[in-house]
Parts: sequence; structure tokens; C-alpha cells
Amino acid sequence: MPLTRHKQSIALASLVVMMLITGCLVEQEKPITQSKQIQQSSLPLKTYVGRQACVDCHAKQDQLWQGSHHKLAMQIANDKTVLGDFADAEFNYQGVMTRFFKKDDHFFVNTDGPDGKLADFEIKYTFGVEPLQQYLIEFTGGRLQAFSIAWDNRSQEKGGQRWFHLYPNESIDFTHEMHWTKRLQNWNFMCAECHSTNLQKNYNPLDRTYDTSWSDINVACEACHGPASHHVIWAKRGTGFEQIDNDTKGLAIHLDASIQTQRKADTVSHTAKIDPLRNTNSNLEIQVCAHCHSRRIQLFANFRHGSLFDSHLPSLLQSELYHVDGQIKEEVYEYGSFLQSKMYQAGVTCSNCHEPHSLELRAPGNQVCMQCHAADHFDTETHHFHSKGKEGSYCVDCHMPTKTYMQIDDRHDHQFSVPRPDLSEQLGTPNACSGCHTSKMPQWAVDKVREWYGRNPEGYQNFSETLHAIRTNALDTFDRLMRFQSDQRQPIIARATAIEEIDLRINAGLFNVLVNALYDSDPMMRIAGLNALTQLPPGQRWLLAHDLLQDPTRSIRAIAASSLAETSTDSMSAHEKLIFEQATDDYLSSLSMNEDDPGAQVSLGNFYSARDKIAQAEQAYKEALYLDANSIPAYINYADMLRKMSRDIEGEALLQEGLARHPTASALHHSLGLLQVRKKDLSNALISLKKAAELAPNTAQYSYIYAVALYNSGQVEAAQTIVNSALIHAPNDPVLIRMKAQLADPK
Repeated sequence: MPLTRHKQSIALASLVVMMLITGCLVEQEKPITQSKQIQQSSLPLKTYVGRQACVDCHAKQDQLWQGSHHKLAMQIANDKTVLGDFADAEFNYQGVMTRFFKKDDHFFVNTDGPDGKLADFEIKYTFGVEPLQQYLIEFTGGRLQAFSIAWDNRSQEKGGQRWFHLYPNESIDFTHEMHWTKRLQNWNFMCAECHSTNLQKNYNPLDRTYDTSWSDINVACEACHGPASHHVIWAKRGTGFEQIDNDTKGLAIHLDASIQTQRKADTVSHTAKIDPLRNTNSNLEIQVCAHCHSRRIQLFANFRHGSLFDSHLPSLLQSELYHVDGQIKEEVYEYGSFLQSKMYQAGVTCSNCHEPHSLELRAPGNQVCMQCHAADHFDTETHHFHSKGKEGSYCVDCHMPTKTYMQIDDRHDHQFSVPRPDLSEQLGTPNACSGCHTSKMPQWAVDKVREWYGRNPEGYQNFSETLHAIRTNALDTFDRLMRFQSDQRQPIIARATAIEEIDLRINAGLFNVLVNALYDSDPMMRIAGLNALTQLPPGQRWLLAHDLLQDPTRSIRAIAASSLAETSTDSMSAHEKLIFEQATDDYLSSLSMNEDDPGAQVSLGNFYSARDKIAQAEQAYKEALYLDANSIPAYINYADMLRKMSRDIEGEALLQEGLARHPTASALHHSLGLLQVRKKDLSNALISLKKAAELAPNTAQYSYIYAVALYNSGQVEAAQTIVNSALIHAPNDPVLIRMKAQLADPK
């Protein structure tokens, strides 16, 4: 039920007035009749029944599923499931000799444990199957830990059938946060949700233990179709079946197989038009897959089978995850890439290419693409300029280049982009040409492509220069952003990324853009708008966004409560207080879902601190540091709360404790420097602020604050030097530019 989009152009001068008279209209569901209500109440709630209940009627689908990665996602360790060499095989990593062996038909590993001492640990489960298999080891408190030495399941000819470490180039001992016994290798916290069906984490914050459960150990039928008890009633004509809608057949998620239809390419584009275009069911299928095939945060446990945004918060194109042109960088899975593609915009869905039960491609090689793209036009040497059947002639070589994760796992980029070696020259992004021709420079590829096509190719995704401008504070950022946001053909995930990252200070006209984002029909844009909103004072935030406390999407209600946490309830009407409290319940529920995450505890502390609930905030910060004593955000935010309480002595001790663990953490040095300024300990403040600026030369704020401190201590020339140096890294930063002018003319 999307919000109606506000199409008005809201001038900055009349922004407050317009926000008072415009509303957030929600499409209402039709009321059900009284008889229908009585019928529904006679049916039990939908529950999980397990894969075995599906087999009798769906033998074909079950057979396809056998042997799939979903089937083998997680298994009990035994002679049939364990693929690694446990015949006293040994592996040396950073001087620690690990031995794999069997005892009484059980599988064990002798390796360094949480105290660094060698000990025997039993393998309880296998995790994954191809191209590698990991192993899970059970600890007290219901914890399962993923062992960092994995089995390479590829053939010997491909370099496999060996043990290897997932982090071969790092020195990881038992004190390191990436050690296999630590939180970041915890299955319950990091991995479990997507490898089993009906996964219930069941974390108990009182004793910090898990009682994690599942209905199927692997990714079975109900992982995608939802709890099937009503479907079984419908199929078996059980009691109450006549009350079940025949269109859905009682399924929590009814995925329509009719979207898999024959297609014929037209004579103009040589590409088929999919009918119906972006229908509700195809988008629903993508959302179902995205629950696991995306880089995201799970917010709520009870909404695994509806809209993705009702239960999860997917990542945007953040610079640490994607290249500036949207190509994959870190492990982001497929959803964020696919949203950028022309395929997604055209109505293509996952099952058009992948058989959803076996997960195999629907056709081999280029044939899967030729379902929609005319072979006589695209599968030719005049299109790809490579010998047919050789490397470079396959569609995926150029349009779905791979990146290797976990050392040996090559994954295709689902952006389906056109290779842009010209952008590699300009922005340093990768391109498929140079990915194969590694000995050639990008300019060679630029020239070759121009020779073939007579021009630089321009693909569907044209946002890289806009995102680059935003991230470098380019002088034309505002103009670029306005043109980009008005181009509705551009991927919504890229437009949302631009909104989330824009500096609202650069132009007053950005308020109009922000308001449009906050009331866009797409939840991704509304979330981006809420994240950008935090740049504004609390009063302005409330005027712009309090309607989103009633958004039909649960995750947006929760984020709105977080964004508006600093608003005093004294300024709210009785109705506004009620909707704020209801949205707050959603936000606190999302944090409760992630109580084992120190990041969630920091967010909880920040929320309570903003609401002046100091005891609860302090408890949350302490819990964050208990869960992860290396959490830099916990040290910084906790110390900042202590500042507000005039408890800087405690805050300084806390920051020093953090620095003892992280001596190169620029943020900790910066926070300590600000605290020392407040203490009027300028000599030590200059040392701390200088260290922060040196450790993070690309963070303009650190250099600016250090320069201000130098100026205030009478060291004007030194301040000028710091500003000039910072401008090398951020030449268009408005604050640095303004300070340079002020230092040049102090009058």
C-alpha cells in the first residue's frame, strides 16, 4: 500500500506551511464482512509443517530440490555429508597446526580455542557444499561457531580437494575479532537466518545464551512459500478448507508460475517484451528471494514472507560495498545489483533465468539469455567480437563479470551492465575488458571498444558521475543531483543512495528534493530520506517527517521513530504522542530482535540518550561493550552521553580504554581531543586532534577541528598548513574553503 507521492515543488520559504497542509494518504484495505471474519477465526493460525508434508503432492519439485544448494545449505555432520579430509589431515596457519580427525564415527578438529590453547572440538554440522564447505562447532550457551579453515570442494585439476584458510593474508590469533571463536564467526548471529527454514534465533539477553531452532535444517519449501498448514488443509480438503481463498490455495506466499512464459524478441530492439510488465507477483518473487539474497539487516522476526521492507533493511550502494558505478565490491549477494539492472526494470524475475527448486539455469551458456535476446543479433561475433565458444563470447563474460569471495567462490555481478572502460579511466572502476586482459591498460580497452562500435558505450546505469560528485563535494553536485533525480529511468537504489549521501548544506533547493524522497512511493527512497534527515535540527525533522510514523511499512515507522527521537513530547499533541509511541515500539522491537548485536545496543543507547533516559542508555552502552569490547562506536557514543551528563572524567577514562585497544582509531583520538578542549587542556588536545587528522586524512572534519584548535592556540600558519593539506584530499569541501579564506584574511 504505497504512499501517495507529493508532486508539489515546495519552496524553502513556504516549507513549514506546505508540510502542515499536505498529508500522507494511505490506501485503505476494504473491510471484510462479518461472516468472513467469523469464517477466518475458525481456522487455526498458519504454522510450519515441514518439507515432508509437501512431498506427496509436489514430488517433481522435491526431486529438483534434491542436491541443490538450498538442500545442502546446512546438514548434520556424518559420513555422507562431510566432504573434507578428516583422515588426520593437517593444516598450518600462522604457526598453529590444525589436525582433522575422526573418533567413534564423529568428526573432530584439534586447533586453537578461545584461550589460544590447542584442544579437540567436535564438528556438529556442515555448512554449504560448493565450491567450499565450512563446519560448525558447538559451544556452551547454544552457540555454533563457523570454523575458518574450510574445505575446497573443487576438483584437484582446479586446485581443490584441500584445506584452506578464509583469511590467508591476515594474522588472526585467538585475540583477533575474526578468530573462529569470536562473535563475527557466530552462526546464530551472522548466518543462521538464511541457511535453515523457520529459523528462530531465541537469544536470551539475561544469560546471553541461544536456544536457536528450525523446522527444517536446510532451505526447504516453507523458506520461500511460508508456513503451509493452511495449504495442507486446502489440498486435503480438511476442516475449514472451504474458507481458504482458492487463488492463494492457503499459501502464505503464492508465487505464480505463469510469469514463466514463452517470449519472442521484437524486430526493433531484438529483445522480448515481458508481459505483464513488472506485475505484482514477479516483484513479490524478487522480494522473497531478497530476504536472503541481499546485503541487509533483519529488523523483525515475524514478517519473513511479506514485503522485504516489513522485516529487513536492505543496504544501498554504499562506497564500502559497491564501486561508484554500482559494480560489486564487497559480499553483497544479488538483490542490490539486480535492482540496478535494465532486466529488473523490464520485468525480468529470478525464475526467468533460474529454475527455483534446483537453482540451475533454465538453459546452458548463452541460451538462457537468448530466451529474450535474439540470437542472430546478440550471439554473434559482430556483437561480442570474440570467437564463438571461446572466452569473451559468453554473455556473462562481459555483462556479468565475477568477483571472488571466500578465496575461491566466484560470483557473478547481477547488474547486467555494459562494460565501461572509459569510466575506469575516469573513476577507477573495474571493467570486464581489463578483467580478462589483465596485461592491458584501461585506455587499450577504451580504444578497442571505440574501434568496434564507433563510440564509447553508454549502458543503462548512468549514475556513477553523480555519486562521485556527491562523495567528492564537486562544484556541480547540486545540478547533477537535480538532473539525476528527475530521470525516473535511473535505478531507484542509486537515486536513494544519492539522497542518503547528499550534504543538505550545499543548496537550499535540496529541501525540496528531501521532501519528495520522504513521500516517494518507493520505501527505499523514504528510508534514504529519513537517513538524510538526521542532518537537520530536531524541530525541522519533526515538521518534515512525523507523518512517516504512520507509514504502512513497518521498517519505515521504526526508522522514523529513531530519526525523531530528539523531539520533545512536550511539543506533541495527544495524537502525535500516541503515534510516536507506537512507532517507538516498532523501533525498540527491531533492536530487541538484535539484542546480541553490539551495534543494536549502541543504537538503543543513542535512542534512550536522545530521550533523556540515562539509566537505560548507560545499560545499553555497557551491554554493547560486554558483547564486543572492541566496539569503537560504543566507546564514542557512551562518552558523548557522559559529556551531556557533565561526567567527562568518566568519559575520558572510557576513551583511553578504547584507545588502549585501538591505538590507531582516528575517531577515538578525535573524541578525546574534543574532550580535552572542553577541559581546557589545549596542549594534549592538539596532540589528540593531530593524531586523528593524520590517521584519517580524508576526513575533512578532523582536519578542520584540528586547524581551529591550532588557530585558537595562536598557531595561524600551522592552521593554514593543515587546511591546505586537507583541501588536497577534499578540494571542494565548503567548510575548508571558507576557513581558508578566513585564515587568509582574519579581519
